[in-house]
Amino acid sequence: MNFIATPARLSTASITFQPEFKARLHWSAETDVGIEQRVADILADVQQRGDAAVLDYTARFDGLHAATVAELELTQAELKSAFDALPEVQRNALEQAAKRVRSYHEAQKKASGESWSYRDEDGTLLGQKVTPLDRVGIYVPGGKAAYPSSVLMNAIPAHVAGVGEIIMVVPTPVRGSVASGGTGAASDAKPEVNALVLAAAYVAGVTRAFTIGGAQAVAALAYGTATVPKVDKITGPGNAYVASAKKRVFGVVGIDMIAGPSEILVLADGTTPPDWVAMDLFSQAEHDELAQSILLCPDATYIEQVQASINKLLPEMPRGEIIAKSLNDRGALILTRNMEEACDIANRIAPEHLEVSSRDPHRWEPLLKHAGAIFLGAYTSESLGDYCAGPNHVLPTSGTARFSSPLGVYDFQKRSSLIEVSEAGAQTLGQIASVLAHGEGLQAHARAAEMRLK
Repeated sequence: MNFIATPARLSTASITFQPEFKARLHWSAETDVGIEQRVADILADVQQRGDAAVLDYTARFDGLHAATVAELELTQAELKSAFDALPEVQRNALEQAAKRVRSYHEAQKKASGESWSYRDEDGTLLGQKVTPLDRVGIYVPGGKAAYPSSVLMNAIPAHVAGVGEIIMVVPTPVRGSVASGGTGAASDAKPEVNALVLAAAYVAGVTRAFTIGGAQAVAALAYGTATVPKVDKITGPGNAYVASAKKRVFGVVGIDMIAGPSEILVLADGTTPPDWVAMDLFSQAEHDELAQSILLCPDATYIEQVQASINKLLPEMPRGEIIAKSLNDRGALILTRNMEEACDIANRIAPEHLEVSSRDPHRWEPLLKHAGAIFLGAYTSESLGDYCAGPNHVLPTSGTARFSSPLGVYDFQKRSSLIEVSEAGAQTLGQIASVLAHGEGLQAHARAAEMRLK
């Protein structure tokens, strides 16, 4: 079937640009009230009943029936077997991707993840101690698609950071279950677990893996059950139920972010083959109907060429219906006055993925302040970053790149301040603290400092 995709055509020179642009960007991060209530009920039930509740919800939503949660745990032997059974080309690709992701995060750890200290002139030691989290949970989406790349991007930086245990949860709904789009009718069929996901868990060093998903998996990781260990932090994207659950358990555990629909913004100067740019826009649009793909370009003729490429290439795409709806509902081809204005608009959008598809991308990169990841040059397709370039593909969405960063080694570490005051230092610092503490009306604070004065 042929689908038609006509992204909105906007021009910054138009007097209606601002309201049209704002309307196109709008996406509500608010979760449906009904989802929020169901998630609250699931979390409370898992917190109270533990494994029994996890089993009930896994059977209800995924159609996956088991007598114990232990039956839903994948052994290291199963993970290795999945890796060994892959075709050689897939094994090699997985290992090479993992190697590049690990190398990048090793460099990141050296740059920002080491402890440090110094002594000032009176001998007082001040510093910072960096230590890894003890145990983290990674949520890997399942159901509509399988994401071995998400396993690498979540588990490897945790492993590099030195996390002691990495617990993976991944939904594996039986065909016909609620999670797979069915009715949720009871079934004793065994789900087909994606071999690449299991192999990626083996390559990335996952400690334990469970075939559970949804809000119940988040609850099990956050609160712990008789079988699923309680973790210190949960990372990884999921559906609206997962996002709502992560938001609700924050404070009990840490979380990475609340992920919204995927986004790509392409800044083009008209020198890249239009077919390439059209396919880059498709690469995000095919995720789901809410994904957003936007082109900013000062060349009207080139925008027409990209639209022609969209028309030509869309019928070839297996996920053409999803791409068409995404581009029609949320996509845009925007004519700018120049590349400088395009960079300014990019900063306002603060996209998840930002491609600078230009002959001289380094000319424009200094103007770009807000983006999850910046892809420089015509040959740097966003999809390379998704799989194997090295930097993490778990990125801030929905404009949160204005204040958030990609997932990294630093998300799996914590920092403790180091303070060792010398006797000489206590004479100076004690007087300062005494004055300030009396000013705040906290006499015990002041006395504690004063007792150390000669």
